[in-house]
Amino acid sequence: MAANPTAFLTVVRPGLFATVQDLGRFGFQELGMPVAGALDPLALRLANALVGNPAGNKDCAAALEIALLGPTLRVEATSVRIAAVGPLAVAVEREGQALQPLEPHRSHTLVQGDILRLGAVDGASVAYLAAAGGFALEPVMGSLSTYVRAGIGPLGGRPLGQGARLPLARDAAPSGPETGLPQLPDYGSGPLRVVLGPQDDRFTEAALATFLSTAYRVGKQADRMGLRLEGPALMHRGSADIPSDGLVTGAIQVPGNGQPILLLNDHQTIGGYAKIATVISADLPRAGRLRPGDSLSFQAVTVEEAEAIRRRQEQAIAGWIGAIRPVRPAGGIDLDALYAENLISGTVDIVNGGSDLPLV
Repeated sequence: MAANPTAFLTVVRPGLFATVQDLGRFGFQELGMPVAGALDPLALRLANALVGNPAGNKDCAAALEIALLGPTLRVEATSVRIAAVGPLAVAVEREGQALQPLEPHRSHTLVQGDILRLGAVDGASVAYLAAAGGFALEPVMGSLSTYVRAGIGPLGGRPLGQGARLPLARDAAPSGPETGLPQLPDYGSGPLRVVLGPQDDRFTEAALATFLSTAYRVGKQADRMGLRLEGPALMHRGSADIPSDGLVTGAIQVPGNGQPILLLNDHQTIGGYAKIATVISADLPRAGRLRPGDSLSFQAVTVEEAEAIRRRQEQAIAGWIGAIRPVRPAGGIDLDALYAENLISGTVDIVNGGSDLPLV
């Protein structure tokens, strides 16, 4: 954390639920501490890459995770470079100017006094805002992730509130051009892939067949802790209860009513309901984006297949990050693209009276 940060993003209006998140707080589940972290780590990594922050699978910088409706922030810094990734409306208000929409999935440099308006998240549960250099916040247990249920994390472990100040690690934006993603990331489609178990033997054959062939719907009880799914009840062989054991993100518990619960980042660390399957790590960003009313289904894969899928995903993410390119300033000329064109072959010989013959 910077000793005396002098640059901030100040909350003018807090929105509905915005928290600071990185990739999670690992190594403390034996103490009852959930991992927390970004529901959509893919978007978090891309937002950081766009502003030049670390974006690796283990060193990704923290960003602002925005759910439902984003906050309005005032820039109290010489300048700051930001990037929003996800289905989020973004605009800037400058003194004496009309509200100006900002394109998502690219970086923008804001200056002292600018008002950044982050609107509704439409099409997923969350979106992300990263700032170049990251936030000058003190880690808790080695992480800047916010676990609201216990008030653990930066800013008192709370969502952004009215008047809160997000300290910036940089006093000014870095030099260099703005950058953008040439195409949106591919989250995949079709069923969420799962590895069956660890207690799939506690369910009837009919229940397993139903689980892998039926569409479920995300119920109204959905938050960072988990998603209650609605659909055909899954029958147990005997009781739904087991001796409490460890839980992981993506585990699918089935209580006595037979309705599955897909556990997300803020899940409890142990539980006593049988778990029919676990969503593979490569599909957790898709699961984290689900909203009430969304439908989903499941497909079983082996552990080996899950590992191969994750390796391919990491290669794809590296490719998306590697494809980030400078973008043309608003109203400006993309000189690189201009110079790349073969302009000479199309030049008209004005000396010869406007002949259509090209100069060679």
